[in-house]
Amino acid sequence: MKKQILIFAILSGLFLFGSTSVLIAEEIENDTAETEQIDSSTVETADSGVTNENPEEANEKAPVVKKQGRKVIKEKFIEGGAGFMALPLIALILGLAIAIERMLTLWLGSINTVKFVESIDEATADGNVEKALEISRNTKGPVASIFYQGLDRAKEGIDMVEKSVVSYGSVQTGKLEKGLVWISLCIALAPMLGFLGTVIGMIQAFDEIERVGDISPSVVAGGIKVALLTTVAGLIVAIILQIFYNLILSKVDSVVNEMEETSVSLVDILLKNNVVNTEK
Repeated sequence: MKKQILIFAILSGLFLFGSTSVLIAEEIENDTAETEQIDSSTVETADSGVTNENPEEANEKAPVVKKQGRKVIKEKFIEGGAGFMALPLIALILGLAIAIERMLTLWLGSINTVKFVESIDEATADGNVEKALEISRNTKGPVASIFYQGLDRAKEGIDMVEKSVVSYGSVQTGKLEKGLVWISLCIALAPMLGFLGTVIGMIQAFDEIERVGDISPSVVAGGIKVALLTTVAGLIVAIILQIFYNLILSKVDSVVNEMEETSVSLVDILLKNNVVNTEK
């Protein structure tokens, strides 16, 4: 939970810093553009007889398009209402914080299971169960944790090993899926928050019609715009988080499959190397 809070704070800071930087950059660019426009108008006045287009103008169009894109995003966020648009944004930041924490935990906790199982097999083949326990203890990941639990109960018989592996496997699966329910909640909440803004925007439109006593497009345009912008924001947030959710879920399924396969390998290794008793 502490990692998720830390990542949430970092992402919030990055969003705030990024938005502030964009605003400052736009102000500088606007000032520069105004100065260049004045200079260019002076040059055009002096060279009014020249009709050929400057070749460098084509290269200047791309930065202008990027600047306009940022400006449009900022304008649409403001037009949608800071209160309504902030709710899907909070869901996005919270969902990304949990998703990044899960991805770091899952991907950094991955190991070469083939090499790990071979090292356990070599240690137990020599009758050195303590070495196998040490290898499992010093190896990260759920697979190593399951091996440690199984090896630790090897003296109690094969039945106890199997029960220990199955029980602890369920515990590790629960740890792998930790936080996914909150990502799923953010995915469900984002469109709902957008629809909430939609309903409120429509209410504002009808209130304006009632106040003015007219149903002209100019009267209802503001409320409808708020309604549509908040819906778009909620859907975009849900789409982004859904992609991360599926990536994490795919990794969890992969790790669970590894756990099941290696658990069978552990039992086979213990039986093959006569580490456990086979008496029922």
